[in-house]
Amino acid sequence: MPTYGQLLLLILPVFALVAVGVILRRRHWVEGPAEASLLRLVVAVCYPCLIFDAVVGNAAMRAPGNVWLPPLAGFLLAGGGIAVAWQVGRWLRLREEDGLRSFALAAGIGNFGYIPIPIIDAIWGRDTLGVLLVHNVGVEAAMWTVGVLVLTGLSPRAGWRKLISPIAVTLVVAVVFNLTGLGGAVPGAVMEAVRMLGRCAIPLGLITIGVTIANYLDDIRGLYDPRITWGSAAVRLGVLPLVILVAARWLPGSIELKRVLVIEAAMPSAVFPIVVARLHQGHPRTAVQIVLGTTILGVLVIPLWIRLGLAWAGL
Repeated sequence: MPTYGQLLLLILPVFALVAVGVILRRRHWVEGPAEASLLRLVVAVCYPCLIFDAVVGNAAMRAPGNVWLPPLAGFLLAGGGIAVAWQVGRWLRLREEDGLRSFALAAGIGNFGYIPIPIIDAIWGRDTLGVLLVHNVGVEAAMWTVGVLVLTGLSPRAGWRKLISPIAVTLVVAVVFNLTGLGGAVPGAVMEAVRMLGRCAIPLGLITIGVTIANYLDDIRGLYDPRITWGSAAVRLGVLPLVILVAARWLPGSIELKRVLVIEAAMPSAVFPIVVARLHQGHPRTAVQIVLGTTILGVLVIPLWIRLGLAWAGL
């Protein structure tokens, strides 16, 4: 089992790349159309390539349980997290005009991509990484259905349409290629190009996160609200890790899925709810307060939860 120091050294480069994104935005090197183009490059090109490379030829992804159970677990745990965060927000006496809906979304969904991917890849490699990426489809489904419903109060139909994305399509194609053996027919030069683009996904994605956060750093005082910051930390770094670790121990899934759940239990809030709040006229500043608060605390808490989770789940 990795020591606390080893885990801390593993996550520090992740936050260092986020800091690079903040610096690039503050120096006006990435802004306006360039910011939107960078996000599009990561989501529509690099991240799908990462998925294809991680799934095709992955022996762990040929087990039927690793195809359907991880996304189901991701959906249920993310949806349940949003429900728990909503209730905590009510206990904190947050109102809709105070950002209750954005609180529920941002505090309820943990970071499921750019932080856990390098951690899992470094500790266990591509077999577990492939299961994480399939699990993330369920989390995305929860965010665009349950999350959008909570954020807007509208019908979830619009959320389901959001599931048709380059990431979802690539995952379906990659799973089919992996199960049928068609991956072997892909030319080596093509797979190498896909692999190279996939390797760009994490560093570019982390830099993009920093660029997004930097847009809200002009008003430092506005980034801290005691109820929101500490309430979200209690949910995201206190209550929900316990729920997810119970699932990691007792869910009848593969060892790869249990590893994924242990890492997910330790994660701070996801960053993408900031974008979702902006798209659906929510309270993006509330989401930023939650992301910054849980991420700063997460630097210290993430290694603790990972060590506890690995011991608890018998890994």
